[in-house]
Amino acid sequence: MASHKGEAALSQGTFMRSDELTPTAPQPQTRNELEAWIRERLKLPAALVRALLTAMDAVFTRHERVWQESKQEAIRALSAAFADKMARVQTELSAKDATVSSISRYFEALVAELTDKSNRDPKTKLLNLGHFIEQLESFLALEQPGRWCAVGLVDITGFKWYNDALGHAAGDRIIERVAELLREQVRSDDVLAQERLGPRSPDLHARFGGDEFCFLIPDLDECHLAHAVAERFREAVEHDDWTQEDRRLAVHPVRVDVGVVCLWIGRVAERRFIARRLAADLIERADLLMYEAKNERANHVHLLRTRIENGALVDVLDTDPPAVEEREA
Repeated sequence: MASHKGEAALSQGTFMRSDELTPTAPQPQTRNELEAWIRERLKLPAALVRALLTAMDAVFTRHERVWQESKQEAIRALSAAFADKMARVQTELSAKDATVSSISRYFEALVAELTDKSNRDPKTKLLNLGHFIEQLESFLALEQPGRWCAVGLVDITGFKWYNDALGHAAGDRIIERVAELLREQVRSDDVLAQERLGPRSPDLHARFGGDEFCFLIPDLDECHLAHAVAERFREAVEHDDWTQEDRRLAVHPVRVDVGVVCLWIGRVAERRFIARRLAADLIERADLLMYEAKNERANHVHLLRTRIENGALVDVLDTDPPAVEEREA
């Protein structure tokens, strides 16, 4: 916790002691003193000094917010990484052969790493729900090349039993393994999900919370392919060798229930100004489908097709897709 307080002080404008300061040299205590120290020691142009200080301020501010909002285990991991990165920065700044370009690249990489960590669930390394929703909103607000996209929610069947009967350590290993299988089986560049050539959309998987996950398949030629991908993931979980995680799982293998909502992408003008509400509606419908699948033991994947009509999501019946395609044409 002592390192946390030191880093909080950094974000408020107080610079910590550095190994490169000589015993007799005045030690910078404020942002202005730090700026003067950089000008004196590094002999950088004023514009580069401002850019360097701005980058440092951004890093410190971002780290302070993550420190206050993250879970304790994430704080410890992030703080350790941050302290290590700052030590390397101090060494690089004191080295005679350090260049302005290498300093700039280093800070860019540091900011990117901290940003990525703050956007991910520390246990599974999947996106956290907040960042997943932001990415889904951005996707819906932009022009897209595909005809359909799909949003899915996943729940581990009877997960409370595993926690109660096998312990939380076994429950954590189950969550981590399901996350691995989700990344492996639900891929936007899979030939099953996308047959056309060209750039692939990024995979988006997230931990919804507890034992629930969510995903986006951004580019589908046909809606039924989303069901095929979800079913493949479900089967991968069911047939996985769970004894590798805990030998007691031999008599009680893990299963998942999946709800998938397909959206006819249509024109971007229909989506751009309602992207936030549309993202929330898609997740809510996928959540309801997931619980329907959970209650119907014979079918663990439920799928629904939707389109946008008058600014709202409406269900698409089996006879509707041709009419949708004609209207878009």
